[in-house]
Amino acid sequence: MTTEPTAPAPFHAGEIAAQQRWQTASLWDEARRRRLLWDHLPEAFHARIAAAPFFFLATSGADGRCDCSFKGGGPGLVRILDSRRFAFPDFDGNGAFMSLGNLLQNPQVGCLFIDFADGARLRVNGRARIHEDDAIAALFPACRRAVLVDIEQVVPNCPQHIPRLLPA
Repeated sequence: MTTEPTAPAPFHAGEIAAQQRWQTASLWDEARRRRLLWDHLPEAFHARIAAAPFFFLATSGADGRCDCSFKGGGPGLVRILDSRRFAFPDFDGNGAFMSLGNLLQNPQVGCLFIDFADGARLRVNGRARIHEDDAIAALFPACRRAVLVDIEQVVPNCPQHIPRLLPA
């Protein structure tokens, strides 16, 4: 007998405790959760993400120490494979491998996409794997490695407090 994987709960115990402590738990009724917490990337967002020139990648190691990294490369940096997966290249940098080192210990990632032209934000959380010498890595022939993200949660955010920046 096969069973479908269970979707992760939308909030972990710490988030629920914070919502209760600061009286926002009632804001997150079923209707709001359906409207703002998705388990996939809706097709309406595919082109926007694929055109993103950069995003921020949050990772943490097995000990919980975090790293947040700017991932740039221009439009086409992110390849949307389907509504539940995307990939991006790993460009050689300073050799510290802070993000990839964390991924070797803990596959959980948070990706933040911001469009400073209109303030749109999208958080994409999931599990990531490093690919070398395979079809995923071949998507980015100029790089030795690529990262595949299996999407677990997508959260759109309002543009409030996002500065409007114009390209120079």
